[in-house]
Amino acid sequence: MFIVSFKMKGKKLLALCLAAVAVAAGGAAIKEKVWEISWQTSAAAPAEKNLKKGKLTAKTAEDRLNLIAGWGWEVDPDPVEIVEVAIPQEFDDVYENYNNLQKEQGLDLTKYRGKRCKRYGYRVKNYPDSSEEVRINLLVYQGKVIGGDVSSTQLDGFIQGLARPS
Repeated sequence: MFIVSFKMKGKKLLALCLAAVAVAAGGAAIKEKVWEISWQTSAAAPAEKNLKKGKLTAKTAEDRLNLIAGWGWEVDPDPVEIVEVAIPQEFDDVYENYNNLQKEQGLDLTKYRGKRCKRYGYRVKNYPDSSEEVRINLLVYQGKVIGGDVSSTQLDGFIQGLARPS
């Protein structure tokens, strides 16, 4: 066992801690077969309304891709990663900040403390004015989206809610 100590603030700390949580969860990335589907954003379910009503079904790959398209994102149909994530029983400052982001979009991780969920990460192809890799991450528990974000993969990058900025 070893301990590493360093000092960081803000977005860098949040990004690093989220990455550490994913690694600490010990979940091996499992490649899920995803059917190639064709859809248009206008044909997808209106994800904004569903987000506010808590109706974010994500039982299948098609469900997840339709939700993502409903928020206005274009992604590769195959997830970049699928990992098991353990939501901690007690939230530290990083998780409190992340949960505040979830609450702003009508979600709340509080009732999922101590539970395990899957995080599906997709590479975003249409993030405005970005030369860096951007991913949309969906936290799925028992076939329902319970959280998520759009974020840069760079250490000093950004994190935002699921809806595409207008």
